[in-house]
Amino acid sequence: MEAFKLEIKVLTPENLSAVLELDQACFGGLWTLDAYRRELESPNSDLIGLFSPLFPSQLLGLGCFWSILEEAHITILAIHPQYQCRGFGQALLYSLLRTACDRGLERATLEVRASNLAAISLYEKFGFKIAGRRRRYYKDNGEDALILWLGNLQYPQFQATLDHWYTIIGDRLSKSSWQLVIDIL
Repeated sequence: MEAFKLEIKVLTPENLSAVLELDQACFGGLWTLDAYRRELESPNSDLIGLFSPLFPSQLLGLGCFWSILEEAHITILAIHPQYQCRGFGQALLYSLLRTACDRGLERATLEVRASNLAAISLYEKFGFKIAGRRRRYYKDNGEDALILWLGNLQYPQFQATLDHWYTIIGDRLSKSSWQLVIDIL
């Protein structure tokens, strides 16, 4: 059986309408068109997307981080609700962390809703630890955010961990006839 390609690419202005559709499906309109345009134009922002030739008009997922000094601040990690729980989030998080490492960043951080147990579980699998809590961080419902932190991105042990995750993700995806292709570096 032939594997279906799952491609991770740098997003471009041509992808903006698909980005807004995905944002709406996942977050109900978290960021505006202008906000995403600023991300694309910023030299300190990495915005990547998850695509498949099976669904050429649809963006399956997106991730973004800001380079702030030696830190990758992950601002978005989203998989379209139709494609969650298939390992796509792992592929996207892996790609964000690999990109951060390749940029020479030393640590990663993010905020996540305290109730988003699936996301917290994913981040913890990759070694993120809870570093704190932002009370009433989310404006829509006043929910707290957990601050998650991952250090030592430039240590050889972390590079080995990333290589290990690449194998795990590839194996999981191949069981569902997917093949990960990363075209962001």
